[in-house]
Amino acid sequence: MSDLVATSSSSSPWVLFKEITKFRLSVSVLFSSLAGYALGAEQWQLTTFLLLALGGYCMVGASNVFNQIIEKDLDALMDRTRRRPLPAGLMSLSQALWLGVILTLIGLTVLYMINPKTAMFGAISIFMYVSLYTPLKTKTSLSVFVGAFPGAIPFMLGWVAATGSFGIESGTLFMIQFFWQFPHFWAIGWFLYSDYQKAGFFMLPTGKRDKGTATQIVLYSIWTVLASLIPAFHVTGTLELSLPAALLIGLLGLWFIWAAIRLYRNPSETVARRLMLVSVSYITLLQIIFVADKFLSL
Repeated sequence: MSDLVATSSSSSPWVLFKEITKFRLSVSVLFSSLAGYALGAEQWQLTTFLLLALGGYCMVGASNVFNQIIEKDLDALMDRTRRRPLPAGLMSLSQALWLGVILTLIGLTVLYMINPKTAMFGAISIFMYVSLYTPLKTKTSLSVFVGAFPGAIPFMLGWVAATGSFGIESGTLFMIQFFWQFPHFWAIGWFLYSDYQKAGFFMLPTGKRDKGTATQIVLYSIWTVLASLIPAFHVTGTLELSLPAALLIGLLGLWFIWAAIRLYRNPSETVARRLMLVSVSYITLLQIIFVADKFLSL
């Protein structure tokens, strides 16, 4: 789950809610879940789709609320986060805590209404993000590895919501988004390196903006693309890709890998920021292609 969000000093209740739940990030994560649902659903059920949207947002929003409660003092040290509701004094800790608890209860209840497995994976996601990933950020760069697990759950969560089961299909969706987390996180960690240092966050695998980190970014970008193409070989159950869709994803993958190679060749904040934008475009377009390919191939 990326921490890159905008901040403002507005005290409007709606604006505060959006900021404390990291609205844009939550919506992007929710998009992954809804794409997974579209891939797994044999028959489109509007009720389930809407429950997933509501429950998914509540769970992701709750994770972000608890994250900001834990990191309130650290957020005050960084330029990009010091105007968030808690460090700016626009919301009290008790208000944030109550909001996080309420969102968690609503999210778990709504996801359980879909099926128990969906609620279980939602609970695992919020637990790992809040209790493991968040405190590890100030202790070890392995926090990115830990954070990749809850970050990869949403895509497969949608499949589980649609089918009620976890199998090779949902496992493949998880694997794609799991590998994708690393170049995405590390690109952010690269161009926000100085700001992260103020809070003592360890986000890069070597701890530095060096060739070692850049090499790992390239490698994980390659593994992400390779994992994305596995369904084209028809070895992942009912999750399949047609040849035209695989070619499109292959081209997107070359773009993604080239952006990572550019960072290796020109290790700058500007190139790292561009890689982050490419990574977001890659995963979003990949999910759109997967879904479009399913319905166009029917």
